[in-house]
Amino acid sequence: MIIGIVGKPNSGKSTFFKALTLAEVEIANYPFTTIKKNEGIAYVRVSCVEQEFGVKCKPKLGYCVGGQRFIPIKIIDVAGLVPGAHKGKGRGNQFLDDLREADVLIHVLDASGRTDAEGKPTTGYNVLEEVKFLQDEIDLWMHEIIGRNWQRFSRKVHGERMKLSEELAKQLSGLKIREDQIKKVMLELDLSETPLEWTEEHLLEFTRRLRKETKPIIIAANKSDTSESSENLKTLRDFAAIPCSAESELALREAAKHQLIKYVPGNSDFELLGSLNETQEKALSVIKSRVLEKYGNAGCQQVLNEAVFKILKRITVYPVENENKLSDSYGNVLPDALLLPRNSSALNLAEAIHSDIAKNFVAAIDGRSKRRLPRDYVLKNGDVIRILTR
Repeated sequence: MIIGIVGKPNSGKSTFFKALTLAEVEIANYPFTTIKKNEGIAYVRVSCVEQEFGVKCKPKLGYCVGGQRFIPIKIIDVAGLVPGAHKGKGRGNQFLDDLREADVLIHVLDASGRTDAEGKPTTGYNVLEEVKFLQDEIDLWMHEIIGRNWQRFSRKVHGERMKLSEELAKQLSGLKIREDQIKKVMLELDLSETPLEWTEEHLLEFTRRLRKETKPIIIAANKSDTSESSENLKTLRDFAAIPCSAESELALREAAKHQLIKYVPGNSDFELLGSLNETQEKALSVIKSRVLEKYGNAGCQQVLNEAVFKILKRITVYPVENENKLSDSYGNVLPDALLLPRNSSALNLAEAIHSDIAKNFVAAIDGRSKRRLPRDYVLKNGDVIRILTR
């Protein structure tokens, strides 16, 4: 699973990325600060089942603090997008190619309205225009990929009596698009399996719907601590935009890293630990009043969690080797927490662990009831499961 961070220049993408990863990236107030994509590891937050079982977990990957488990996922921050990017304007071609493997896109939007479509300083920019042009650019990029050789492709599919959805899936495999997703969109739009019957309008509508299905977008309304953001957030209500302040989140995480405060990402407050100078105290006071008390959190962790659990519909499952001790063979308690698609089976869990385990699957054991479960058992969020193999 890969999450892509997108947006126009100067929207705060790189700050958002650094806030989630604490990776060293260049942050500057001018367009196209990001030239090559930044890759890093962020962490989604879930309530760890250690609390229910009265144990202390020992994660192999990620970490757990105060009963909150942080599970690693890969994220990428790509070059800023401007109108005309699908035709190569700005750093468009590179930007769009970097999105091929992303499963969901977080659109970091400048909710202050202080930057125009190209990331240049302005006032009163219409944030709805930013939503529209960014989605259009990604749709048109996909449209060009699909439509590039459409006439030749459609004649071949028709002439050789190939299955259209299957051939499209082969053509679009580099975008991580599956045949079932293509068939779903074709069915929703009532499109013919005969590609020669498709008009240009059919192709464009198919592309737009396919993008929504395969590269959904969630909006992070960044810079929501500015005075101009309140009205803009009302405007963005229909898009379920989540208010956030990447600068505030980054400041809180850096302060926690240097043990000045105790702060768990996603929390609504922090605790002072060390002695702060006047500047630090003032900065934290502003974050508390303008962000945490106003919105309940700094937003970045919430955006990430929403992308994974609401948009991608993932659940958390804890595989163990000893269902009585809830541990692996080395005695580590609840060492793994895997993010699996909703409605995954026990066999799917085995496949996620290792292909050999799936190949030799016999049954699963429920860590709570100790009952034996079949391969088609549908996993629930928070399940603790042992896989039995022959």
